[in-house]
This record gives sequence, structure tokens and C-alpha cells, in this order.
Amino acid sequence: MRILVVGGTGFIGTHLCRELLDRGHEVTALSRSPDDGDLPEDVRTVMGDVTAYDSIERAFEAQDAVFNLVALSPLFRPASGNEMHYRVHEGGTANVVRAAEEHGVGLIVQMSALGADQNGETAYIRSKGLAEGVVRSSELEWVIFRPSVVFGDGGEFIPYTKQLALPYVTPLPGGGKTRFQPIWVNDFAPMLADAVDGGDRGSDGTGEDENGDNPHVGHVYEIGGPEVLTLAEIAELAHGADGRSVGIVPIPMSLASVGLTSLDFVPASVLDALPGVPRMGSDQYRSLRFDNTVVENDVTAFGVDPDDLLTLAEYLTPNAD
Repeated sequence: MRILVVGGTGFIGTHLCRELLDRGHEVTALSRSPDDGDLPEDVRTVMGDVTAYDSIERAFEAQDAVFNLVALSPLFRPASGNEMHYRVHEGGTANVVRAAEEHGVGLIVQMSALGADQNGETAYIRSKGLAEGVVRSSELEWVIFRPSVVFGDGGEFIPYTKQLALPYVTPLPGGGKTRFQPIWVNDFAPMLADAVDGGDRGSDGTGEDENGDNPHVGHVYEIGGPEVLTLAEIAELAHGADGRSVGIVPIPMSLASVGLTSLDFVPASVLDALPGVPRMGSDQYRSLRFDNTVVENDVTAFGVDPDDLLTLAEYLTPNAD
């Protein structure tokens, strides 16, 4: 198949492009900075910005399927403000869908987020919910993924946690009790690829249903790793792998709200210039008020047993007994 990966030079995109290439697909990675990705030579790259339709439209010509992975991080306040979430997630997805429909692309695989809801508590969650609506109402066949946090080489979650929760003694909103279900990128990328070709993980073991169709079309998959960890536990694992301890000092959520809301008025450039200070704001505080875990882990839809997935501890300390 000829597959376009929008956001193909990003963290998940680079792993997915390699997975698709290994399966024999013709892969094109679209990115604003195509030279930034560590991609195999056989992956074609094109330049484009999802917020500018004319810059991406031609890349969709003769493609069979498209992955839309472009997203702003929920961990950091956008440099240009929360409106960028809507411009990139909702508007960018609308441009991707429009180009795919214009060129007869058969399938879109949309990267969403756990809790995506157009009436959600943060701009990130609301914009992701609106983007899902764009995909669902399109003429395309679609598959939607809602992963918990994804970790691995080149990912930002572990560095962010170390920055947010400093070693030795660190204050955390609510004592760091927000729960996550981290999944390793090399466990996640094959599931994304299966959404296009089914691999050997379909309902009958061939990747196709009884009608010969892709069994994943029309499904929303909530994806998590093998264990649920609190933010405090993740910080302890991350710093522990570096031989450092962490002592958590709980900060009441009400006080954290005041402090982080005040950061909304600090220019992003100022926060970026301060070492050890993550670019956060009120939206990031609100995201720490609800867990990032699945009700039922849909990895089983891809023939995967959650217990067989790599844990965060195994990734951080691969040589531990």
C-alpha cells in the first residue's frame, strides 16, 4: 500500500514509518521540517503544514491510506496560546480530511487522545474531540486511536516528568496522584500499522474479517500500557534510573491552580529561558485533575496481551535483575 504519514518525522511518526516500511509498504512522511526526522532512506519525505491546505494537498495524490499524527503536546502551554490547539487539531485535521477526500484516499487513521471530548476540561481535550468529529463525519473509512502517554527513545514524557518533578525533594499538585498508563512506542507502532493492513492480528488471525474487510474500520481504540502508575511513581522510576531519589511534597490542588493560572500571564519565551521550569499554565493544571487511564485496554483488539507489553521500569532499567 502507499501510505502517507502526516507528522511522520515526529516521535511516534518515525517509529511508525519504520514499521510500515518493514511491512513492505511505500511510505511518505509529511512534515513541516522533513529533514529533522531520523528516517530510513526508503521513506520519501515531503514538506507541508497542516494549517495551510495548499502546502499539503499534493502529497495525498495516489495514496491509499493516511495517518494523521500531527499534534501539539498536552504537557506544555503552546507558545502562541491555547487557540493553537484548535488551529492544529481541529483545523489541521479538517485540511487532512479534505485533501484525502479530494484525492480518493480510502482510509484515515487518526491519532486522538484519552478523554477526547469537544466539551472537555482543557483546550487540548476539546480540540481533540472536535477533530474526531471531523473524521467521523467525513467520507473516508476511519480508525481512531486514543492512547495514554507514550514513552520511548525520543519521547518527551520522561524528560518532562523529570523537569516537573525535580529529584530529591519536589512539590507536586495533589501529591502526584494523577494516574497514567504509559505504553512503549515500539509496542504501540505495530498496532497503528495493523489498523491499515491488519497484519496477522485480525479477528480470524489473517487481518481480515469474514468479508475480507479491514476489521478495525469504524472503531475507536483506547490504548494503555501494562500497568497504571501515578505521576509520583513515574518520577521515582525516572530519577531512580539515574541513581537519584525523589521526595514528594504534596501541594493542594487549589494552591496549584492559583500558581499555574498565574503562569498564563508569563510569556512562553520567558519560561523557555528558565532552566528546569516547564512551560505550563492553567490548562496543564486542569489536565492533572483527571486520570489518563483506560477503562478497558483495547490492545486486545490487535491480539496483544497487556501483560506482554514492556513496562516503564523495564524500559528505564533494562539490565536490572
